[in-house]
Amino acid sequence: MWRNTQMEKYTDYIIDTAKKLLAIPSPTGFTHMAANFVKKELEGMGYEPVLTRKGAVLCDLGGKDTEHGLLLAAHMDTLGAMVAQIKSNGRLKLTNVGGLNPNNTEAENCKVYTRDGKCYDATFQLTDASIHVNGDYSDTKRTYDTMEALLDEPVHSAEDVGKLGIMAGDFVCFDPRTVVTKSGYIKSRFLDDKLSTCILLGYAKYLKEEQVQPKRQVYILITSYEEVGHGGSSTVPGGVTEAISVDMGCVGDGLKCTEKQVSVCAKDSGGPYSYDTVGKLIEAAKAMGADYAVDVYPHYGSDVEATLRSGADIRHGLIGAGVYASHGYERSHIDGVYNTLKLLCGYLNV
Repeated sequence: MWRNTQMEKYTDYIIDTAKKLLAIPSPTGFTHMAANFVKKELEGMGYEPVLTRKGAVLCDLGGKDTEHGLLLAAHMDTLGAMVAQIKSNGRLKLTNVGGLNPNNTEAENCKVYTRDGKCYDATFQLTDASIHVNGDYSDTKRTYDTMEALLDEPVHSAEDVGKLGIMAGDFVCFDPRTVVTKSGYIKSRFLDDKLSTCILLGYAKYLKEEQVQPKRQVYILITSYEEVGHGGSSTVPGGVTEAISVDMGCVGDGLKCTEKQVSVCAKDSGGPYSYDTVGKLIEAAKAMGADYAVDVYPHYGSDVEATLRSGADIRHGLIGAGVYASHGYERSHIDGVYNTLKLLCGYLNV
């Protein structure tokens, strides 16, 4: 069992690293900068991570039993958008990447990344966004047809925009607006799932610095296509018999979990998780004194479900720090990070 000072050390590292990773744009399909960051962090700890052809980061953390390995998966890809059309007035029609909802992205700052390496500021607004002019402002349904990205450049036509090098297919990345409050709350877009990515980095740092050799071989996989459903569909190392997604825990009506807890998911939209794995996760939480809740998520899918659908013969589970307002301006808490890390560190002792 850790002393509190040790726990605080790795929790602080996770929060500091999350601030850095959240500042790196990485919508699904545009994750190379985030992948390089994660890879360098692991290399700095003394590991030898590899970048897969699909753009994920896979790292062997070591362990004794190589025939019953454990894969821990989180994802660095986030929601975002892409330029679908350059309109005749010089504004951009967008299409969503993943489940980005226009209802909670109105008036958000964003950046357009071109294929020749340029970056332009913009704002995602309702078309005819001035309430003093538009009499239908309040009644207009927010969709990608009624909203547009307004470039912060002197452009008034599609030709003007083309001269900037912007074209259909360019990625549009939204400002995460990350804030960590004095009371320990973490507010940001894209905590799903950059917070858990950093929890796994903190777990790797703990193993290395405390010279802990897990009882079983442990791998971490930071995937790049979770938000579109196939992030965990490949890259299962030989000898792995169990995979656990470390993603966001759901917080909301009808669920027990709060932002200060670690959530253990028993079932989501893809069906129940492995009975034995869920049971051992609960047992580990109790043994470590982690504040936890067991819940059923009504609208959810995870990387390890994609792994099973691809044909892998493994047990699977899902845990994560509680996150409120998922796919919007999300909120978690340092205590949720603490409890998730506690559970991970105790799991291989069960």
